Order: sequence, then C-alpha cells, then structure tokens
Amino acid sequence: MTIPKAELHLHIEGTLEPELAFALAERNGVTLPYASADELRRAYAFDDLQSFLDLYYALMAVLRTERDFADLADAYLARAAAQGVRHAEIFFDPQAHTARGVPIGTVVEGLARALDGSRERHGVSTRLIMCFLRDESAASAMETFEAARPHLHRIAAVGLDSAEVGHPPVTFREVYDAAAAAGLRRVAHAGEEGPPAYVWEALDVLGVDRIDHGIRSMEDPELVARLARDQVPLTVCPLSNVRLRCVAALDEHPLPAMLDAGLLVTVNSDDPAYFGGYAGDNFDALRDALALDEDTVRRLARNSFRAAFLDGEEHLRARYLAEVDAYVF
Repeated sequence: MTIPKAELHLHIEGTLEPELAFALAERNGVTLPYASADELRRAYAFDDLQSFLDLYYALMAVLRTERDFADLADAYLARAAAQGVRHAEIFFDPQAHTARGVPIGTVVEGLARALDGSRERHGVSTRLIMCFLRDESAASAMETFEAARPHLHRIAAVGLDSAEVGHPPVTFREVYDAAAAAGLRRVAHAGEEGPPAYVWEALDVLGVDRIDHGIRSMEDPELVARLARDQVPLTVCPLSNVRLRCVAALDEHPLPAMLDAGLLVTVNSDDPAYFGGYAGDNFDALRDALALDEDTVRRLARNSFRAAFLDGEEHLRARYLAEVDAYVF
C-alpha cells in the first residue's frame, strides 16, 4: 500500500536482502555458509526472537566499510519510498559492528552518506537512532555512547533492542540519563516478548518518548489507560510479531483492540528482509487479515507522522499529514 506513511521502527541491519548479502560478501572476501541467495532466504524461518537474532548477527559479517553501510541504507530507502514511506527513523546497532572491529564512525558516516541525500534521491526525510544491545552490559552501552559523542550531530535518538526477556530497561538508566542530558530523544523495545512491567520501566525509568512494539501492554488495563491518556506512540510491527511467534496469526493481532482502546498505534516493518515485508506490505497484510476500512488505514498513517521526531520541521509534518488526507485509495 502506497498511502504516505512514516516508518518509525526499522533496523537497518534487518534490511539486508540475501542478494545484497552475497554481493557485499564477494566485495569484502567473506564466505557465507550458504550456496546461494535462495538458500539463504530459505534460512529466514524462525522459532522465536533468539533464532532470528542468531542469523541476524552472523550476516553482519559482510558489513565492513562506509560504502557497505551506505549501500545498505540506500537500498532500504529505495524500497521504502516505493511503498509510500515519506519519513524514516532508522535504528542501527553499533555494538554489533564494533565487536567485529568496525569503528563506530565507519557505521555512522556510512549510513549518513545515504541519509544525507535521501530527500533528493528518494523523497524520504530521515532520522538516525542509535540502539544499545540489551543483552550486553550497561557498561558496554555507556562505552558505546561515549564513543558516539563525536557523531551525535548525526543521531536524533537512542533506543534499546535485541533479546528482551531477562534484560529489563531499568538496567540502562544511566546511559539513558546521559542521552537525555545530550538532548537526544529516547525510545525502547518493550512489551514484545517481555512483560508489561518492562513498558512501565521504559516510561518511568528511561523516560522514553515512544515504545517499540508494546503489544503485551494490552495485558495490563492500568498501563493501557496510561498509554491512551498520554498518547505514547507504539511502533507495532505486525509481520514481525507473527514470524517471531509473539502473535499466533495476523488475524489474531491485537492491533484493532489497541486502536479501540485509544492507543497511538503505528505500523512498521522491523526487519523486513527477514520477516516478509516492508512498510507497505505490513499495511496490506493488516488490511487483508483484519478487514481494515479506509478510515482506519488513514488513521494509522496519520499516527505515524504524529509520532515522528520531526522537531523543528513542523512544516514537514503538516505536509505529510496533508498528503495522507489527500490520498485516494
């Protein structure tokens, strides 16, 4: 679906299509344990979040240079634009690269090379969000933040991702305080596989502006009332939820109930190369599985721009919202 939309939950490493993985492997002299792109694509079948993460991190070995990160981001932006994305807020995982000996500056400047020209090439405005791996230590997160200081002019926000269960948000209070002091916005994955208590912690301890995923919030009526009252955006990823078995089937997704509860829900792709679809594909799949009407689809698209970090560019937000209102199905 090409209705204008913002994508607010997108891991750039999760846009690594098999064909690009093989091209980068050849460029950098990396041997992949697969005979072809088709064989690799068949490996994109997961039992849970951890089985996905194991392959996700292994494939990052092909990303070595600024050019690699620029090519990865540019390929995503082209695909996203074709599906109606007008604004993208892009996560990246620096620890997954620095652990392999790739300097954080290589990652940030490579991504920025693509993002800086995105409006001209693709008609997509962008923001960059640096995520900390929650299954690494709080000390590692702080070291990463300090290493990123020379590049903070490129970064709009910090986030928290990777394996959720057993890694509560409260662990990362100190680095989030540092990010707030540096003037960065804050988001965090919470309530995907982890309990509603993690959503409370993300809000009250980390001071986040948005909750990434948040589908398990529906288990806690008091939390639902809080999210609705404060209009805290939730960046929901339907195809991802099904592929990682957080939701049994798309027609059982809690999104309609979330909307009925007055929550500010947005629709995103998460790791589209792995989970079967980009932003527009997620809209299409939801529309078909849940019989969403045009007003609901338009509401979801408007929500995405309402939730976007377009501080200082309210004219862009207004323009994008007008495009949603003018869209003809």
